Amino acid sequence: MAKEIVYTQRVEFGDCDPARIVWFPNFFRWIDAASRHFFIECGVPPWHETEKTLGVIGTPLVDTHARFIKTASYGDTLQIRVSIAEWRGKSFVQRYRVTKGEELLMECEEIRIFAGRREGGGIFAMPIPDAIRQRCE
Repeated sequence: MAKEIVYTQRVEFGDCDPARIVWFPNFFRWIDAASRHFFIECGVPPWHETEKTLGVIGTPLVDTHARFIKTASYGDTLQIRVSIAEWRGKSFVQRYRVTKGEELLMECEEIRIFAGRREGGGIFAMPIPDAIRQRCE
């Protein structure tokens, strides 16, 4: 059973379009925040610290797939359930289930990498550090 962390997000008026439904890019903004929250809750230090100790600058997104099922509006409180669906050599699949209570609103899977910084600029995918993987399993 994969570890699951819940990130809570309150929908504000400014998150919605004129029809009073959440403008879809906001879901991706919240999911990105939930991704980092997952690692914090698992005990992974901030990325500026892991850059010094492990060479990891973060977990950039390389692919995403989402399915929108129901809408949300301002005043709603959403739960974003985050887990790691699959660990790979240099990447992982992070799964999200956005709910309002028991009602499923959106599902998303992202492929992210553990990134290091190249000398002279740019980033590269690096092997997933065992210390991070162990905390998140």
